[in-house]
This record gives sequence, C-alpha cells and structure tokens, in this order.
Amino acid sequence: MKLLIRSIAIALLALLLSLGIHTLIPLSAKPVAAERELTLMQAGNQHYDAGQFLEAAQVWQQAAHTYEQAGDRTHQALALSFVSLAKQQLGQWQQAQAAIDTSLSLLTNIDKPSTRIHAQVLNALAGLQLVGGKAKLGQDSAQAALKTWQQVETLYRQAGDSVGTIGSQVNQAQALQTLGLYRQARKLLVQIRQTLEQSPDSRLKMTGLRTLSDLFQQTGELQDSQKILTQALAVAEKLGLHQEKSITLLSLGNTARAQKQTEKALELYQQAETVAANRFPLLGMQAQLNRLSLLIETHQWEQARYLGSQIREPLAIFPPGRSTVNAQVNLAKNLICLQLQRSTPMCPLLPYRKNQPSQTKTVNEPSNSVIIALLNAAVQQAENLQDSRTQSYALGNLGQFYEQQGEWQKAKAYTIKALSLSQQIQAGDINYQWQWQLGRLLKQEDIPGAIAAYSQAVKSLQSIRSDLVTLNPDIQFGFREEVEPVYRELVNLLLQAQTPSQENLKQAREAIEALQLAELDNFFRDACAQAKPEQLDKIVDSAAPPTAVFYGIVLPDRMEFILKLPKQSNLLHYRTQVSQEEVESTLKQLQQKLTQPKPSKELPQLSQQVYNWLLRQAEPDLAKNSINTLVFVLDFSLQNIPLAVLDDGKQYLVQKYALAISPGLQLIESQPLTQIQLNVLTAGVSERRTVAGRTFDSLNQVPLELERIQAEVTRSQKLLNSTLSADNLRKAVESVPFSVIHLATHGNFSSNPDETFVLLWDRLLEAKNFDRLLGIGDRINTRAIELLALSACETATGDKRATLGLAGIAVRAGARSTLATLWQVKDESTAAFAIQFYKVLKNEKLTKAQALRQAQLYLIEKHPNTNYRLPYYWAPFVLVGNWL
Repeated sequence: MKLLIRSIAIALLALLLSLGIHTLIPLSAKPVAAERELTLMQAGNQHYDAGQFLEAAQVWQQAAHTYEQAGDRTHQALALSFVSLAKQQLGQWQQAQAAIDTSLSLLTNIDKPSTRIHAQVLNALAGLQLVGGKAKLGQDSAQAALKTWQQVETLYRQAGDSVGTIGSQVNQAQALQTLGLYRQARKLLVQIRQTLEQSPDSRLKMTGLRTLSDLFQQTGELQDSQKILTQALAVAEKLGLHQEKSITLLSLGNTARAQKQTEKALELYQQAETVAANRFPLLGMQAQLNRLSLLIETHQWEQARYLGSQIREPLAIFPPGRSTVNAQVNLAKNLICLQLQRSTPMCPLLPYRKNQPSQTKTVNEPSNSVIIALLNAAVQQAENLQDSRTQSYALGNLGQFYEQQGEWQKAKAYTIKALSLSQQIQAGDINYQWQWQLGRLLKQEDIPGAIAAYSQAVKSLQSIRSDLVTLNPDIQFGFREEVEPVYRELVNLLLQAQTPSQENLKQAREAIEALQLAELDNFFRDACAQAKPEQLDKIVDSAAPPTAVFYGIVLPDRMEFILKLPKQSNLLHYRTQVSQEEVESTLKQLQQKLTQPKPSKELPQLSQQVYNWLLRQAEPDLAKNSINTLVFVLDFSLQNIPLAVLDDGKQYLVQKYALAISPGLQLIESQPLTQIQLNVLTAGVSERRTVAGRTFDSLNQVPLELERIQAEVTRSQKLLNSTLSADNLRKAVESVPFSVIHLATHGNFSSNPDETFVLLWDRLLEAKNFDRLLGIGDRINTRAIELLALSACETATGDKRATLGLAGIAVRAGARSTLATLWQVKDESTAAFAIQFYKVLKNEKLTKAQALRQAQLYLIEKHPNTNYRLPYYWAPFVLVGNWL
C-alpha cells in the first residue's frame, strides 16, 4: 500500500502514544465508563488493529450512541473522533468530516472538557486535514494540520502528558515535510529523538523510536534510521516484547534493503519471521513476503521458488482485514514475478550482474489459476470490508496480471474499475498507477486515449509531489521503475508521429521539465526544489544575447530533441534514430578519453558522433537566428560529458556558443550578475586530508588559485585549509552577503546523495546539507548566492547519472548558478582558468555563460602553454542554472 495509508497511520501516532484507548478512558476527568461502553471501545480498537475499519467504525458508532444515552458527551466526542479515524482509512472523507464536526461541537458545549480527550479529538481532525483536505485546500491543508497539531501539543503539555506531546511533535514533523519545510522538520525530529533517548525504556519509547526511524528513512537518512531502530530493538529485547521485536527486525530489514545490503536484509527478514513464529503469524508472513520479493528482485530464482511454495494463502488462515487482503495481493504479485522472471512495471528487478550465479528457469511456475484465485478472493474480501482503497489495489493488480497475459480487454476492464474506486476516495498515489496502466493498455488500440491516460498519470504524480518523496520504505517503492517510466513513455507517445503537433511538442517539453524536477525530488527525498519559478521562455525571449533552449531525451530506440528559439512561439523538433545502448556506450567512451591528459585519435571521432546526434540537424535554425547562447535541458546521462567539447568537424561547440545546463524551468528569479557587486568568498583545502574514513590527496595548485582570484576582485575573503571548517564557513556566509562562493577542494558528484559531497577541513559537506551550512532557509532564499564555483570536483566513475549530484548541489545550495568541474585537473591551468573567468566577469560585464566561454577560449587559443589546448584542461568546467 502506498502513502495515504502511511499518512493516516502517522496521524494516529499521538493517539497510540497516549496510552491507547484501553487506559485513556479511565484516566479522564469523567468517572470510569460503564463496562459496556469500555468494551465497545476496546472492540473497536481490535477491529481497527486488524484492518477491519468498517467494523471498527460501526462498533465505535455504537459506543458513541451508548455514551449519548448516558449523557456522557465527553466520551461520546472521543468515540466519534475514532469513528472519523476509521472513516479516513476507508477514504470516506465526508463521513469522517461529519463525525469530527459532531465531536468538536460536543466538546464546545462542555464547560470543562477533558484536556487529553480534547487533544485526541483535535489529533483526529489534523489527520483529516492533512490527508482528506488536500482535494479542497491543496497545500493549505498541511498548513491547517500543522496548526491543529500545534494546538494538540499545547493541550498535552497542559495535561502533563509527555508521551502525547511527543506524538503530536512527530505529526508536526510530517506536516512540515508535506509543506516542504524540511529543515524545520529535521530540527524537530532531532529534538524528538533526544527526548525519546533520554526517557525510560518502555513499550511506548520503542514505538516512538520505530516511528521516528521511519521518518528518517523517508528523507533518505538511512544510517540515522538504522541507529534508531537498533535502539528500539534493544528496548524490545530488554522488555521481552516479542511482537515489537519482530516488527523492528522487519523495519531493519527494509532499511538494509534500501541501503542495497541484500544479504543482511534477507537475514533480518528471516530473524523477524523466526521471532514471530506461531505467536504472530501475520507478521511472520509479512517477513516471508518481504524476503520473497527481495529474492525475486535480485534474481535468486531457486530460493524464491522454494519460499513461494511454502507461503500459504493469507485469507485461508487469517481473519479478513486490510493487512490480510494486502498480503494476499502481494503473494499473488510475487508469484506472477516468479512466472515472468523479467523486469516489468509489475515486477521491477535490479539489473542482472555478471557475477551473479546463473540459475535455470523453473519448469513448474505457479499456475495462472492459483494466481487468479488469490486475486479474486482479495477483491471479494475487500468488497465485503467496504474498503475501497484495498479493493482498488486488488482490482488493479488483477488488471496487471491480465496485462502480462496479453488479455487486453480483461486487463482494461479491471483497471478502469480500480481507477474508478481510487478516484472516488481521492487516492492520488494509486490513481497514477492505474492511469499509467490504462495508458499502457490503450497504446495497443487508441493512441489519443493513451496520451490522455498518461497525461492524467503525470498530473496525479505532480499533485502528490510532496507525498511521493516521503513514501513509507516498507512498500519497496522504486522511482526508476514506478515513476520515471511514466514521464518517458508519455514523451515517447507524444513524439512518435513523424511530425508532432505543436500541442504535443509543448506537452512533451513540460513532461521533460517535470521529469527533471522529479529526479531532484527523488535524489534528496524531499520536494524543496521549487524556489519561485520563472518561465524560461520569458527569460529567453528577453535575454540580451540571443538565446535558445535545447531539450533532449534518450528513448530506447531514438533520441528526441525540442528547440525553443527566442521570440518564437512555435517549437522546433528533431529526431535521431539511434539505440539507447549505442548512445550510452559512446558517451562512456567519450568520457574516458576526455579525462586523459594526452592527445587521442578517437576523441575527435567520438565528439563529432555525439555532435551529429544532438545538434547537426539544428545547425541551420541556430545560424538563421544568430544564436549566441545555448541552454540545454537534457537527460542526466547526456550531461556526463561537457557539451563544450562537441566537435562539428571544424571547431568545438564552445567556439561557436556560450553554453549552460538548466535543470528546467525551476529557476530562481534572477538578474544578470553585472548588476550585482562582485564580493567573493574564496575557500579551499590544499593539504592531504583523511576525513570520514576517506583519504584525499593534496591539491597543490589551490593556494595559487585563491590568491590570484583575490587579486582580481575588489572585495573578497579567504578560508584556506584549517580555516575552512564547517563553523567558519557558516559564520562567513552568515556575516557577509557574498555574491560568489568559490570552493577549490575535493568534491564528488554522484546519483547517490550520500556520495555527493564537497571536502571541508573537518568534514564532508554532503549535498543534502548545503542549505543548512550555507545559511539558506526553507523554500526560498532572500539572499541567494549568485554563483557557487566548485573547481576541484569530479563525477563518480561508472555512474551514468552522476551529474544529478551536480544539479542537486546547485539547487540545494540556493545559488542562482553553479560553476563546477566534471573531473579534477591538478594543474595550474585551473588557476589560469579561474583568473580569466573572474577577470571577464569584473571587466567586461558579460553574462556568466559568456564569461565561462571566454575563459575556456583563453586556454584553447591564447594561453602560452599549448598543452592547455587539450580538452582535458579546459573542457571540465560547466555552468548549471541561470546563465545571465
């Protein structure tokens, strides 16, 4: 199950941490409730825990009626708030709202309502605001939920309920993440962690730690998540809590899985299963299912086949409920993947590694009749539970099964039913899956219909953007397999005609832009890459040097390009028929040749080949419009090579145009640097250092580089070696509004955020922490750095998307532009380049892209050291972001 279930579960946390339903009622200001009412509340709780939300709502409704007859309005209000929680789980938002409205009305008419019960009721309201209010209020729903949870915290503090206080703080952190206020959310989570760690060992402490670890895992802080879970496991073992121990081992397995530690994850799942044993059979089955899916994902077919044959049908042995139905569907999905043994939207597998032991295909795969029976039973049971979300999940997977079988009409019928149910309950996180699935099915017969379905899927993804990056890792959600293909397949459809319409070209461009933003969201596990966007067209049309924007995407069988020319509303389109495999192979060879400081016969050929693919067809249009600057919005795989080095057979691209890379339309509103005083913070590490277990060689050219830059600018400050500590850098940035920060130190760009960093004297500054250290606030920085220069960085070897890390740093730092190197050049040429770059910026009042071009041309054409004409020395510098 996907995010919305997770969000409501978080909304329940303050309730669960506040000593639970069983003991809450006797501890209230009212006399102890009658045995019947208390029994009903407990029975509702048991139904809720079993995923039987309809029964829970009915029983709690009975309890509310009984309290009403007894004149106990306080507990009537509490029972109705629980009814609201159950209705939220069922996606029955209007009924959930009606129950909470009645609950609040009852409390309003009580002279001195119980503070703790008032807090519980408001907690249920906040959960409804966060999840159910999105369709009506949009982003304001999270703001409303945040304010309500702040009230809840105040009430719990008044009641002296420290556990309820922590629960409300966790919920506030969730709302802050939804609002994109990630720094505030993390600060609050660190505070909660300290409070929990200092509290006595108890079941509630363990539950709080485990929930906290989930939130850290959602934001990609896997090591912190693992540490917190280890603490929770120690508490569970100390107190002899076997169920909690099994749950925690399961979470540790999921964390190891997210860290690509396959063997460790499998071992932890096995331990969770052993601890659960006969005591908690549903937990044991969940551990088995997680282990089975990981075995399949990593191509361990023999072990997967054996385990799959041992797992019994969940609905045959467990009471009906959401967890049981989901287990039934997940078992069916795993059996389907055992049949297919290949990667599909239903069965995303990791790339097969050559050193993996080969395994023969099974000859006795699970039969179709078994799989169909499992899914049909799940659909029927979900319908009996009146659980629309679970029913949609089961129907959609039944549609996926028939899609794999090539039975398009059956697949389409089940998919439409699933989509209808998910739309009724506003479940955007599964809406997009069934819209995508419908699009794939319609491609067989109705291209316009398929485009419409894909377009709706993209809209659904954008509507849940802040949710998408905080998905519960337990669902094994994969961006590469389950999000990225939606955008790429839409572009493929839009541009498949020989001459795509202007409408299709514009929509394809929007999809490419949206994919770039989604990539960055996934990279950081947050959705903060959204500073005030300014339409790129407006900047392009008004730019003084004539500028064109060139979009490119690599599809399996071709490359597609869209060109936006200044002051022209119509977009131009070009296509190159070449396989993705050949493109990636050629780019890899070109990258290898570029990073060698010696002449190469193959380099010109490779460079011309890539130029022909990308730009040969556009040459006449660029020349006719006297284009001065080219801005590229490209697949990250195309950004691993510097575009400046592309060769038309006569000259390099940089000898014709000023160049820049843009992550899309999400640009901070900017003005040219020529209108801002050049005030530079120069900083670097030249000495050999060992930090965080890594050793970095000395960079002997750095002192000279910083010294010469300072000589070129009128205002500057220098931090070199031991003075470039994290604290000193933070203080320097906070004390002076530098327009430029120049860091000459080791750095690494990778598609893995944990491997994307810049070396300081005392620590590695990771990409996700750039905003914290550079003093940049949430969402929008009022004192944005105009230019961040990173002059000794390199891209991770063998990483096709390494420049995603560069784009990530550019966005995270809040800089309007980032100048960086794609490989290290340990030579005085870097200092020569930097001096020329700042000299041009200071004296000639050119744009940053033009200044970059002039500095590179200086090394190619004018520097006395003729070795610097080799691309190795001048080509690694690239400009990302605003080029003005």
